[in-house]
Amino acid sequence: MATGQLRRFWDEFAENKVAVAALFVVLALVALALLAPLIAPQNPYDLSSLVLSDSRRPPGFVGSKGFTHWLGTDAQGRDLLSAILYGLKISLQIGLSAGAIAFSVGASLGAGAAFIGGRFEAIAMRIVDLQLSFPAILLALVISALTGQGKLQLIVALAAAQYAYFARTAHGAAVAERSKEYVEAARSTPLSSLRVLFRHILPNCLPPLIVVATVQVANAIALEATLSFLGLGLPPTEPSLGALIANGFQYMLSGRYWISIFPGIALIVLIIAVNIVGDQIRDQINPGLRR
Repeated sequence: MATGQLRRFWDEFAENKVAVAALFVVLALVALALLAPLIAPQNPYDLSSLVLSDSRRPPGFVGSKGFTHWLGTDAQGRDLLSAILYGLKISLQIGLSAGAIAFSVGASLGAGAAFIGGRFEAIAMRIVDLQLSFPAILLALVISALTGQGKLQLIVALAAAQYAYFARTAHGAAVAERSKEYVEAARSTPLSSLRVLFRHILPNCLPPLIVVATVQVANAIALEATLSFLGLGLPPTEPSLGALIANGFQYMLSGRYWISIFPGIALIVLIIAVNIVGDQIRDQINPGLRR
């Protein structure tokens, strides 16, 4: 977008105060995640900093290290506020990485299928449609079970479960673009097919893909939390928000609610804020969908 278009886009975005507040929340959470090593009272994954006698302490407890555990501690004696900041960082890393890979693969496949056409388009889109007929969580569960635990494995599983959404969107947008005069003119030049695809067709497919990306990043964070809660996500050495919720679930009935509740609140706030921002971007790009 040109500078004037960006300004108009922001002016319209700013008219929705809820969306602006949600954007502020997203940016604040991202900043907290990036600054976690600097602002967290404790490195929750440094075993030398943990005191087991401080485990499962309620919010506001002053620990053996001399600082206040404002959100309490978990079963390992980790400061829960610190664990949430570090877990937030891991959840965002996985969600954004999986979303970026799914975006790149799906957009290239969908637009490429529309550009090439013929049998390749028919086969590629049937595969995409077949994948879209299954819930993403089911595919992510199967892939995670096959690849095992680990950050890289989880990112690959989430990207493989989500790329089809981008492929279908990119294909629909590219089909509308491929018959336009500027594409025909570009094809008549010595430019290679790849340059025509990535320089002329894909840039014009970006608006709907950006909308899908905001939704799928939030979905990736939720899927990662679900898999980690089920024990198929990250190992205990790299707990995300989902793993933190799982760690405290067994203590809920004993009254130690804070171990799961506070990470759950952070996860819900993040997902809702990202979805609100995505809804506003969608409404501006396609006013016909505005509620």
